[in-house]
Amino acid sequence: MLKTKLFYLFSLTFIAALLVTACGGSEDAQTIIQTSVAETVAAQAPTDAPATGETPAATLIPTQTPFALPTLGSPIPLVSPTSAPITGSNANCASASLQNESLVDGTIFKPGEEFTKTWYITNTSNCVWSTNYKIVFWSGDILGGGYVYNLPQATGPGQTVPIALVLTAPTTDGPYRSEWKLQTPDGINFGVGVYQAAFYTEIVVDSSTTPTYDITKATLVIDREPDYGCAPANMVYTAIVTITTNGPLEFKYQIRQQDGNNAYKKTVKMTEAGEYVDSEHTWKLGRAASQNSNRWMQLVIVEPFYREYPQVSFDFYCP
Repeated sequence: MLKTKLFYLFSLTFIAALLVTACGGSEDAQTIIQTSVAETVAAQAPTDAPATGETPAATLIPTQTPFALPTLGSPIPLVSPTSAPITGSNANCASASLQNESLVDGTIFKPGEEFTKTWYITNTSNCVWSTNYKIVFWSGDILGGGYVYNLPQATGPGQTVPIALVLTAPTTDGPYRSEWKLQTPDGINFGVGVYQAAFYTEIVVDSSTTPTYDITKATLVIDREPDYGCAPANMVYTAIVTITTNGPLEFKYQIRQQDGNNAYKKTVKMTEAGEYVDSEHTWKLGRAASQNSNRWMQLVIVEPFYREYPQVSFDFYCP
């Protein structure tokens, strides 16, 4: 269609030129030619969009930023947060569990001594926690830390993030507890587990030259193999012992049994506060053994002090 119109206009322009030549170049004829030329130029211009002569800007494709190293920056100078209900746009993201932690509770420090406490927290929601999530002081003693820190790295669903805080023991002797929680970008505070509990550290400040170190926790758990039913030969009951000290300590312990077999004894030397685990002691029972629920094992600290812990009973039935 455009080609036909152009051909028609060029033909008129050519005829008009001949008339001008024949008539000696009158002003009316020149006006006709100029009008035809203008129409020809107009016909060549596109009708859908003007030509700007500029190259369109390229659309930038965002690239994924890798996770940052798990280090905490400086604390954000904000006031201590207050409790808030789990509601808001990120309420479904406020779900976490505590997997492990460093620095056993009750560890003894000198006044003003600096230490690092690390919690390993798993994201149990379906959200990605960005570094806009925060670690916030919740209760107790702040122990020289800041009230608010940014999460050290982005953490996806099911991933575990190490949260390490550099803290300072107070200058006055005594026990101290410092509690912390997480916070979503829109201000929802949440803890760990089904009860949204705060994760915490407990320390003791002792300025004496020779602090009295102690066993702060001791447990005995009995594991049965097989878990159910009867084995062809023996059923094996293993005593799993866990003992925690708040500093360097050498101690001796014993496992006693209901049948009078108290021969299992061990000496342990802890060079610093920590947790000791032992699962070497076993009690084997064959099918011919009497079946009842009267058997037990017991953990007893023998040295450097004497301390008995509750007896742990177990059943033995093998039909």
